[in-house]
Amino acid sequence: MVSNLFLFTVATASAVSASASFPNHTIRIKSGLVQGFSYFNSSTSEKLYNQSDAGVTAFLGIPYAADTSGQNRWRAPQERAPWNNTFQATTFGISCPSSELSEYSEDCLSVNIWTPAKTSNESYPVFVWSYGSGMTSSDDLFDGGGLAHERVVVVTYNHRDGVYGWLAHEDLLQESAHNSTGNYGTMDWFYLLQWVQDNIAAFGGDPSQVTIAGQSFGSAQVYHAINSPLVKGKFHRAIAESGLRTPYDPFDIGLAESYVTMSHALEIGRNYTASHNVSTIEQLRNLTTDQLLVGSEDRDYTISNLTALWTINPLVFKPALDGYYIPSTYIDTLLNGPVNDVPIITGNTKDESGASTSENITAADYLKDESAWYGNLSSRYFALYPGHNSTEASRSWNAAARDTSLVSTWMYANDWIKNYESPIYTYYWDHAPPGQTQGAFHMSEIPYVFNALYVGEYPYEADDWAIAAKMTAYWVNFIRTGNSNDGGAYKGQGELAQWTENQDGVQSIMHLGDGWGEIDLATPERVALIEEFLLRQTPF
Repeated sequence: MVSNLFLFTVATASAVSASASFPNHTIRIKSGLVQGFSYFNSSTSEKLYNQSDAGVTAFLGIPYAADTSGQNRWRAPQERAPWNNTFQATTFGISCPSSELSEYSEDCLSVNIWTPAKTSNESYPVFVWSYGSGMTSSDDLFDGGGLAHERVVVVTYNHRDGVYGWLAHEDLLQESAHNSTGNYGTMDWFYLLQWVQDNIAAFGGDPSQVTIAGQSFGSAQVYHAINSPLVKGKFHRAIAESGLRTPYDPFDIGLAESYVTMSHALEIGRNYTASHNVSTIEQLRNLTTDQLLVGSEDRDYTISNLTALWTINPLVFKPALDGYYIPSTYIDTLLNGPVNDVPIITGNTKDESGASTSENITAADYLKDESAWYGNLSSRYFALYPGHNSTEASRSWNAAARDTSLVSTWMYANDWIKNYESPIYTYYWDHAPPGQTQGAFHMSEIPYVFNALYVGEYPYEADDWAIAAKMTAYWVNFIRTGNSNDGGAYKGQGELAQWTENQDGVQSIMHLGDGWGEIDLATPERVALIEEFLLRQTPF
């Protein structure tokens, strides 16, 4: 939920002077008239930007597709019927179903836009954001006002998840014109990208300058778009936060970008269907939303114990390798050359992907688990990551996880460079927001990227605002030009450290957060060990 400290109420939204933005904040899109509102109130505009009107108009909760309940369950998104009255885009749309939420609906495919434009004749670059699993586009974390103030049109959206987004079933294969099932959440994403192409100019956005971005499962959606000819030309840059690792990395099975084979997806679908005492999709479509939620977010306990240890048993419902929406394995797509050859940013945070500030591993468990994991590489591993006591074992566990994350991302970038023309920029974020003990945790970079520390989730200090100014500038430069260094977005003190694109053979990555500039991945011995270990694995 967005803090109302920063927003006009709905009642005052329509009374804002037309000189500040669109007349009456009303525009016409393909579905009909839409009325938004001034996003920041005057006192917040003065406090944050030293101006009476921050010049950001928000349009929230606009339906971009039809209701997905009933006969539209597990179908491609359908076009929304046009509306006759002006749609009041002043509140977020209801979230898609999830057992983690108290309010939800299957009529949930909505989009939110924050724009700096005053008329539809303007043409700003567009940033389309896809959230992670268990989230929703109305979360404070994805507040688009701060980025929009930096002259970017920001788009967030809701999509189907869990069983609603990823159920595979033989009946659905028969219904599909493309012999596809199991990728309805990705269909929502691709449909949304077309909606942006069709409508974003009305909000002052440039459909020829679209950057897609996301974090965690959102980075997987970015990955799927990069790999798909179905959305070719519908985006021009890509950012995958907590994102792309080499397909040789066994950790991929637990990361958000993982998928399952079609045979496995169909088996999961059969088990889920039988658990509801039905056998056909027609019968499942007659169940209530709440009935379908039962078992929709189960974990996959069929993987090996060691893999489960590293991946914390991933969710059972995932995208399926169907040959159409996900056309081929990640390794084949990466090595066979461009599908969508666009500039990319990708990277990770310090305390994720197996690393955390709360690790407490005994020396015995460390020896047992890492010996099983590294096999005949174990002696080299323990020489580089010793664990003679609990403190040392916990420290080495984290160091190995962090190094693996860096090396795995670097290996992906190396393969990208060999087969794609566009640059790839990689990073390592290590700043821990104040007032918490999880360190630079999964998602910790997002408010800094969104220029949205004003949301106030943590007791941010002056250093945090300075870090946010740099992070936002790198992202906005990339959104504007495809190069994180160029675009004139940084208005802080000094200059931005140069962020060099990845180059063949150069073992470095960009340090963001508590330092700025290129850093080595790890010691050469550690890099060599991790690379050898990963290349022994079956690619994803």
